[in-house]
Amino acid sequence: MRKMNFLFLFLFLSFSLKGISQCDIKNRVQADGSMMYFFEPTVFYTTKSKSLKINIVTDKEHYFVSLQPTPFPEKKIGKKIKDDLIIHLADNKTYTLAHYDTQYRRNDSIMQVLYLIDDKDIEAFAKYEAVTAEINMKGTEFIRSYNFKLHKNAIVEQLNCFLKKEENE
Repeated sequence: MRKMNFLFLFLFLSFSLKGISQCDIKNRVQADGSMMYFFEPTVFYTTKSKSLKINIVTDKEHYFVSLQPTPFPEKKIGKKIKDDLIIHLADNKTYTLAHYDTQYRRNDSIMQVLYLIDDKDIEAFAKYEAVTAEINMKGTEFIRSYNFKLHKNAIVEQLNCFLKKEENE
């Protein structure tokens, strides 16, 4: 009986802490002095040859999908990435997110590409999980297509954390 109580308590705390940590919003001051809020990137796709991490980033005015693909082109070529992101959600609709910025971080060991979520699409991204993304990665392949298998609902969870926080402010 005592072991059962301990197990129940352990499981309860594990799920409680997981629920709390899901809204672990971080922030970073940009070079221009503006503040960006974000979550740690989540792995959406991984194989031996390539992977893709995604997270939501906001400046409290706009919301962005941030992609961190691996491998990525060298900075000279990567800065030429200007094409939009095509993403398919579980509502069986296709959304086009406008390219916003390509950044290289941590001594160019990480490439991050930001895509602007249109205000009219926020509700869909907050409701439906991501299924597929198509990215034109100049310098590597023509178009990379990622069929998401891991953490497909991370965009929904992260966006809802931001939206909930805004409501409470």
